[in-house]
Amino acid sequence: MRLIPVVLLTFLSLIFSPNLLAQKDPKAKTILDGMAQKYQSLKGFTASFDYTFQDAGGAGDRQTGEIAVSGDKYRLKLPDQEIYNDGKTVWTFIQSDGYKEVTVNDVTQMEGELTPSNIYKMYQTGFNYRLLADKTYQGKAVNVVELIAQKPNAPFKQVKLMVDKATKDLLGWEMSDGQGGVFSYSFKNLKAAPSLPADYFVFDIKKHPGIEVIDLR
Repeated sequence: MRLIPVVLLTFLSLIFSPNLLAQKDPKAKTILDGMAQKYQSLKGFTASFDYTFQDAGGAGDRQTGEIAVSGDKYRLKLPDQEIYNDGKTVWTFIQSDGYKEVTVNDVTQMEGELTPSNIYKMYQTGFNYRLLADKTYQGKAVNVVELIAQKPNAPFKQVKLMVDKATKDLLGWEMSDGQGGVFSYSFKNLKAAPSLPADYFVFDIKKHPGIEVIDLR
């Protein structure tokens, strides 16, 4: 489940040096801790985002979407797909040219995947990290932190996070697929949303007559 289509996942391949693998940069940790504390204090938030992908041959794709997050729950909207996660069940709803289907999974089947509800805290387990050079991103000064997986068989080997230096907001992240492809995600219009109702994160099959249900639980 990638964070686009199935919510961003199955990427990256990097050749590591032993020194890089052993690294936990305390300056990077300070920035990451500040970012995590900022999102945990929000309780819930909504945002729009841009997703781009460019392969080694120069071909690319771009989509825009919206996300809502509340604790471990999230809802992701894309032009022809929505993903609902209520903390226990994940529904992936696809609607195109009159055809509708929803795939149902237990959350436990998605463990280890990068999602909108864990991107800001993924560094806390299984990663080393280092601070790269500051840059300007979305017209703002950002800290760039690179996460490096500790295990060679980890689903994510390397991720770069762009963190607003002034607000601690996570503005975007970048990943490479190890074959010359680059995935980029950029947050916009971040707003606190502490009172999102629980049923906002539940897909109601009854509201979609004729839908094909693929239950993988």
